[in-house]
Amino acid sequence: MIDVTQIRQMLTSEGLGRWAEVIAQQLDGFTNLAPHGDWARWQRAVEQLPVPTGGHLDCEDGAIGISPDRPFDEAARQFVLNGLKALHPWRKGPYRIGDIRIDTEWRSDWKWDRVSPYLVSLHDRLILDVGCGNAYHCWRMAHLGARQVIGIDPTALFMAQFLAIRKLLAPVAPELVRRVQLLPVGIEDLPAGLQRFDTVFSMGVLYHRRSPIDHLLELRGALREGGQLVLETLVIEGRDDRVLLPAGRYAKMRNVWFIPTPAMLETWLGRCGFKAIRTVDLTPTSLDEQRSTEWMTFESLADFLDPADNRFTIEGYPAPRRAILIAEA
Repeated sequence: MIDVTQIRQMLTSEGLGRWAEVIAQQLDGFTNLAPHGDWARWQRAVEQLPVPTGGHLDCEDGAIGISPDRPFDEAARQFVLNGLKALHPWRKGPYRIGDIRIDTEWRSDWKWDRVSPYLVSLHDRLILDVGCGNAYHCWRMAHLGARQVIGIDPTALFMAQFLAIRKLLAPVAPELVRRVQLLPVGIEDLPAGLQRFDTVFSMGVLYHRRSPIDHLLELRGALREGGQLVLETLVIEGRDDRVLLPAGRYAKMRNVWFIPTPAMLETWLGRCGFKAIRTVDLTPTSLDEQRSTEWMTFESLADFLDPADNRFTIEGYPAPRRAILIAEA
């Protein structure tokens, strides 16, 4: 399901030879070291998916949508539905397969709508999407004409979901599929100082890093000179240089380390060598943007906030507010 030879060739053709030299070992570590106890079950679910014989792709209502030339018959539709439901929970999306809508926990299309006005044209660009989840945003980038989008995320379930969507997309949009790849690695696994990507996205990652400065330097090292960084992360309100360091959990998450003000975040970016730094969006996370659905039945934002005052998390910290910053290498 993961074609190592094709991936190595793609990396080499994009001038990423140093990464191509180690990618086989990285992928071997993922596939042969039991990435998750359910991996075999997820693989079977993907392998058993029926695929459309043709059709077209659209992004209506924010969903990566597949409209087959001939609708699935009821038996095939049930196979698709059961196969996709076997990959629960679906956190990033939405997707639509015929009349099946995967209503994911996050309306990731809302974030895309906030980001996209500030992007330089993605046409013919080499893009890295760090912490890409199941690659929802990667598909949106390719749909805007990116030459090659490489998403990285070590989470096994996200890889399984990506493989499922790719399988369903392949007969409908083969050229788009060729231009998107998800690799199950973290940014720390990339060779340092590649300086090759035209655009690097890091969305929803920085606050999970124990060293945010190191993460920003890794992003800087992946970009070519003049390349664009798109950084989206949690922030706290304020115009001064402050940082929230949660004493324990934040919104029930264990691995939240540093939540700065936008001003502090801009200072960090400047210290890491970025230029033309701008905070272009500040948006509180709403209960409509992140919520439980039939495709993600676990706890979500409503369970993470103070039931008496949703301006605060259950721990008493400011409720999630997200910033988008744009910068140049």
